[in-house]
Amino acid sequence: MKKILSLFIVLATVVSLHADSKRDRERFITRLETCEAILREFQADPALAIPADVLQSAKAIVITTQIRGGLILGMQEGYGTILVKKSNGSWSIPVVIRAGEASLGLQLGGSRIENVYVIMNAETPRQLFEGRFNIGVDAAAVAGPRVADSEKTNRQLLSVPVLVYSNQKGLFAGATVKTGYITRSDSVNRAYYGVDYDLPELLYGNFVTPVPTEVHPLIDYVTQLSP
Repeated sequence: MKKILSLFIVLATVVSLHADSKRDRERFITRLETCEAILREFQADPALAIPADVLQSAKAIVITTQIRGGLILGMQEGYGTILVKKSNGSWSIPVVIRAGEASLGLQLGGSRIENVYVIMNAETPRQLFEGRFNIGVDAAAVAGPRVADSEKTNRQLLSVPVLVYSNQKGLFAGATVKTGYITRSDSVNRAYYGVDYDLPELLYGNFVTPVPTEVHPLIDYVTQLSP
């Protein structure tokens, strides 16, 4: 009887783990497709679009989305994705992350806040290695110039570690901002890519072969924007 019970427990555990892994894979794909759509929507709208000279200098791109949870709750924890430009000039596979405390959206009155962070140096993305990265605190962040801006991009802005682009109105290029934090979501990434590696290895290594078809559209689009 004990053996049968033990076997039942083992089988139940295996089934549960498989179900969790399947949910994580589905969650990864949904989040990635949402982030790709956000970036494409930004670039299709001159009022939101990121200038080519900014994108061509990018060392990493982070896309996040969050939804207001009510006046008391504020912004619910959201999600996003990050890609980095590796030393050989190619873009990494996308890695899913979590995002939280997007105070910017509350200040500007948005019920949903979507941000694109263009990271301008190779060191800043590595702060995610330690876990939580507070944008505007752990690295300086300012509102980035947009395609619709009449003046040419201020070269001084390109030296700021993080340029912030938001779907919220009221931000002016060069304004200092704090937009909450991003942090790792290792279990979702491991489940999707099917490897026992975390964010640092996934972003900077070559451990995922072949690269899954679902991530190619975002990689290709980012490569098109920032070859």
